[in-house]
Amino acid sequence: MKPIWIVDDDESIRWVLEKALARENLATQSFSSARDAMAALQNGTPQVLVSDIRMPGASGLELLQTVKAKHPGIPVIIITAFSDLDSAVSAFQGGAFEYLAKPFDVDKAVELIRRALDESLRETDIEQGAAQTPEILGQAPAMQDVFRAIGRLSQSNVTVLITGESGSGKELVARALHKHSPRASQPFVALNTAAIPKDLLESELFGHERGAFTGAQAMRRGRFEQAEGGTLFLDEIGDMPLDLQTRLLRVLSDGHFYRVGGHQSLKANVRVIAATHQNLEHRVREGLFREDLYHRLNVIRLRLPSLRERSEDIPILARYFLTQSARQLGVEAKRLSPQAMQFLSQLEFPGNVRQLENLCNWITVMAPGQTVEIKDLPQDLVEERVHAPQPAQIVSAPASAAGAPAPLAQPELSAGAVPAEAVAGNWISLLENEAAQMLASEQPEVMDILGRQFEAALIKIALKHTHGRKNDAAVRLGIGRNTITRKIQELGIGGAEDD
Repeated sequence: MKPIWIVDDDESIRWVLEKALARENLATQSFSSARDAMAALQNGTPQVLVSDIRMPGASGLELLQTVKAKHPGIPVIIITAFSDLDSAVSAFQGGAFEYLAKPFDVDKAVELIRRALDESLRETDIEQGAAQTPEILGQAPAMQDVFRAIGRLSQSNVTVLITGESGSGKELVARALHKHSPRASQPFVALNTAAIPKDLLESELFGHERGAFTGAQAMRRGRFEQAEGGTLFLDEIGDMPLDLQTRLLRVLSDGHFYRVGGHQSLKANVRVIAATHQNLEHRVREGLFREDLYHRLNVIRLRLPSLRERSEDIPILARYFLTQSARQLGVEAKRLSPQAMQFLSQLEFPGNVRQLENLCNWITVMAPGQTVEIKDLPQDLVEERVHAPQPAQIVSAPASAAGAPAPLAQPELSAGAVPAEAVAGNWISLLENEAAQMLASEQPEVMDILGRQFEAALIKIALKHTHGRKNDAAVRLGIGRNTITRKIQELGIGGAEDD
């Protein structure tokens, strides 16, 4: 992490802040004038800049202007006097993160610098994420079509809608589209619209002004501003609330937006790439997605195949993920035996490439020996394959006297086997008995209690089958990712992973 720069002609102020930040294990670099700090910007940048507003020579506002022109992502905190309100207003208009009024409380100053530091590190993560574009691997014809589409779009700024199942690699394709576009040198900013609460999503997209709502203690740049000149990737666009769809449509239509609580129109020079695992046409018909926004996004549609549609890519993907996982852990990469590789190539992988990557991480950590056999794979994966339903065999039967086909014979049961109907009836009977006892004892909210127990049992067993992976469990249960996350929190279920 880069140091925090302190710019003040008052040596005592510099000393107090240096000591307070040192106690927090935060590195600092101090300057006695704005000119010295401007000169230092030629060779490096701070993580956060704290500057007095009135100094001999260049002022703190001039330093703020210089920093924001060259490095807009650096938070700048301006130190000013109580009576200097005009300067404080000028500081915010110039893009200051916040201001410190003299005399200030040292603990509050450190807390403010901490908040600015968090914002700065968040910006740094966005920039680094854009630079780290993992490989997209695939030899299957369906993936070759995707590669050709990326090539054709390499010199275009057109809006793209990427569709495909969860875990199929939609963000990787979005990053590749950015990397091979005229905007490659500018930021790539990704936002999962389904992962942000509705009340915060508007601020996350468009930013907010100081005081726009409770807790908005400083102006914040939204994702549209962070992606200026580059690409904004909106994942799970189908889950965006309708009122925000209207705001997004306006930005796509005229290229302007307002921060939450703001009155100044801002110009957005951003290429938008959206992605969804849902059928947007169905959501339009159901009134859950604006038709005009759908047509704005659906300029070029790029469909990603599921992993089961490109099973010939499973061996090269598995070898790649095993190598990557071993490199991260600093161990030798494990190898799948031919039998184990063939076994994996026949699996359905409802979680797609993400599920395969998680499995390879598990193998690297848990599988014994360097060569991995089928017996070394997760037990539930093996059992699932062994007990998978086989295609029904159609047996011709003699026609009845009336010419109609004779009824099919019922399958014979082995000794001790229990028919599926008996199992179903058994648990339903138990449920009826439990409900009857609760109603007889006049226990309140019987439906809610039993419903929560039923949901908890289903989610727990699904998480067990997916090794705690929420998204995979949601796919298995046929519910949304937001729904399973909310249910896990409401029901207090442990053992789930953020995937």
